Amino acid sequence: MKARKRLHAVIFDLEFTAWEGSMEHRWSRAGEHREVVQIGAVKLDAASLKELDAFEVLVRPRFNPELSDYLVQLTGITNQALGARGVDFITAYRAFLDFVGEAHLWAHGRDDAILTENLKLYGWEGTAAVPAYSNAIPWFAAQGVELKGKHACDVAEAAGAAFAGRKHDALADARGVATGFIALIERGAPNPFLNQGLAPTLGPLGS
Repeated sequence: MKARKRLHAVIFDLEFTAWEGSMEHRWSRAGEHREVVQIGAVKLDAASLKELDAFEVLVRPRFNPELSDYLVQLTGITNQALGARGVDFITAYRAFLDFVGEAHLWAHGRDDAILTENLKLYGWEGTAAVPAYSNAIPWFAAQGVELKGKHACDVAEAAGAAFAGRKHDALADARGVATGFIALIERGAPNPFLNQGLAPTLGPLGS
């Protein structure tokens, strides 16, 4: 009898270039782009919910290579750190795809759109695609956890669990979203990672 294929889920988070007022203006001011500067992710066994692996990479933005003081204070990512270990977006993205493999992607909000935006910004939209993706916000809403106006780093606490690490660090935030999922599933919520053949839930771009 053929063994059932092991299912995995990857929960990820992004940090991207921003300035004071960027969110309010939706990055519409001259010269502002949401260039990815960090990708963080954890891979979970869909059934046991155990973390199997983790991924983190810093990314050097091209259009605004110098991070704003606002972003440095928010994320703790310094220009010195970017210079020392940052890589180009497409290098980081390919490494991320290798990490994801055949797993289904989840994130708080529409981080898939940010990845697509960066692929287009750098001229790679025809050669690379975002894997199957679901926005976690609708699932949490269905469990009675309202995340509107909140960030990935708020998910664990909104679900009644503890957040560990530095907020607005992509890997810590990804783990925080995973912690929120696990806390609710362990209390009886349906495990969405076991039904990943279903059509992905995206939600609005403004989530």
